[in-house]
Amino acid sequence: MKQIKTVVAAAAALLTVTGAALAADSIKIGEINHYKRLAAFAEPYKKGVELALDEVNEAGGVLGRPLEFIFRDDNGKPGDAVKIAEELMTRDGAVMLTGTILSNVGLAISSLAGEKKYIYLAAEPLADALVWESGNPYTFRLRTSTFVQAAMLAEEAAKTDAVRYATIAPNYAYGTAAVEAFKENLKKLKPEVEFVTEQWPALFKIDAGAEVQAIEAAKPDAIFNVTFGTDLQKFVREGTTRGLFDGRNVYGLLTGEPEYLEPLADEAPEGWFVTGYPWYDVKDGPAKDFVDAYIAAYPGETPKIGSLVGYMTVESIAALIEKAGSTDTDALLAAFKDLKVETPMGEIVYRDIDNQSTMGAYVGTTAVKDGKGVMVDWEYKNPVAYMPSDDDIKAKRPAE
Repeated sequence: MKQIKTVVAAAAALLTVTGAALAADSIKIGEINHYKRLAAFAEPYKKGVELALDEVNEAGGVLGRPLEFIFRDDNGKPGDAVKIAEELMTRDGAVMLTGTILSNVGLAISSLAGEKKYIYLAAEPLADALVWESGNPYTFRLRTSTFVQAAMLAEEAAKTDAVRYATIAPNYAYGTAAVEAFKENLKKLKPEVEFVTEQWPALFKIDAGAEVQAIEAAKPDAIFNVTFGTDLQKFVREGTTRGLFDGRNVYGLLTGEPEYLEPLADEAPEGWFVTGYPWYDVKDGPAKDFVDAYIAAYPGETPKIGSLVGYMTVESIAALIEKAGSTDTDALLAAFKDLKVETPMGEIVYRDIDNQSTMGAYVGTTAVKDGKGVMVDWEYKNPVAYMPSDDDIKAKRPAE
């Protein structure tokens, strides 16, 4: 009996050691996000990450090793994010950093990455300063840039007779960049336009009644909206009640994304031209394969744009490490140059000129069907034609 106990104990010890060795052998990625502050948006992103991790690891991992994400919550605070980033790289053994939704947090991590020479793949932050004015060799960005999405909306706006425009955007890096990009692109296409009012509510603290009243008082022909989340819900409801959108074209950055459109249900605006993600209307190819896999993995749930971005983040990192053949920072940095990645949105490339991916965007018109807000008459647009010239980008980026 004593011998049996000894054998069992030895076996258990061996399993423990083996399990620890396998865990230690994983390639660790430090993932920082706002899981408490923006749970409705961060959780679908995390599920997209986990779905892709399952697929990668079931196929043998990367360089024969499991790929592991260490998820950390920064409470949406730049200072907390920077502290966590340091811990992930120096204490937890992460080989690079990724994540974040809010642009101010992404910019803080990017600054640290440039200073400490940590590779950072900004998954969702949209402020263009990440890869342009504040860009550095160690920061890369997956999501379609603010400039590109605004240019796609401006192209549509220029086709109309509208001359007087109002804008409304959250008063932080992403919002200011979006308004600047829309104005720049629309004025190039239609020099006679004028912007008669600009509203800058604090993020998630909008006084929708006052904002709607101010826009109505300016008598614009059309409106450019950058609000999202609960701010968008309040703005749409107050604007609809007061008739702000009647007879006016509205262009909405991100408004067609399920995270923001679905909560409005049958109150969703109709006829807005928006960027978004019409997953429910994707019929075939890798895009449909992703939708089906996500619904199968999470019964009762449907994908969000964050889900897609999370999935593509893992695909990008796996492709990066495979190309580098190593987790050494210098090797990864070299491999990121013009890195090609096969994704549900087709092949994307991380451009050497500015570390920005060529992930495109869906554009279309909002409608209400079966009591739900959806995008109709949509198309997927390649971003390259909407990007600034190489010379303009070189002028924007700091000298390296």
